[in-house]
Amino acid sequence: MLQYRSIPVTPFAQNCSVVWCDATRKAAVIDPGGDLARIEAVVRELGVDLEQIWLTHAHIDHAGGTAELSQRLGLPIVGPHQDDQFWIDGIAEQGRMFGFPQVDGFTPTRWLNDGDTVQIGDCTLNVRHCPGHTPGHVVFHSPEAQRAFVGDVLFNGSIGRTDFPGGNHAQLISSIRERLWPMGDDTVFIPGHGPESTLGEERRHNPFVRDA
Repeated sequence: MLQYRSIPVTPFAQNCSVVWCDATRKAAVIDPGGDLARIEAVVRELGVDLEQIWLTHAHIDHAGGTAELSQRLGLPIVGPHQDDQFWIDGIAEQGRMFGFPQVDGFTPTRWLNDGDTVQIGDCTLNVRHCPGHTPGHVVFHSPEAQRAFVGDVLFNGSIGRTDFPGGNHAQLISSIRERLWPMGDDTVFIPGHGPESTLGEERRHNPFVRDA
């Protein structure tokens, strides 16, 4: 069964998640935006074997630590969708703009598309392309664990910003309703910032996307 622990990183308090397979102790880290010492301390505490980096999208607070972590530990970078290439190309500039330490660019080992899967140990997660916050944003869903790692698509009581380059409000709403809601009301989602919620709770009460 898939297990996870979320670690707030960077001044943006981004929810980086270490996910692992209970049976094999193989692990991936989702969105290592920074504070790598904190992330690596959690990996050691959990006693898991970190094998991959998974990215939901390429904004600095989600991807800022990717190049360093990949180079230092020899980890493949999986995701996001190729439409976020321009955000990766500009990640050093993003870092300077927001006062991050030196941030290097990177090339994903594997781009992700809607309908792909990723695997860690015995656990397989489905990939959904959910553009709107960024054009190449993806979401990782474990039907077995009823968990979805949704980055900045959906929040507890809110939705992702769409005023950045490549953002599209109508596309974001469509992504949420067409790609997230079918995962089921009982699915717990881990957002890029703030507390967890369930998709059913957001369908009922989130003012941006609740059912009419």
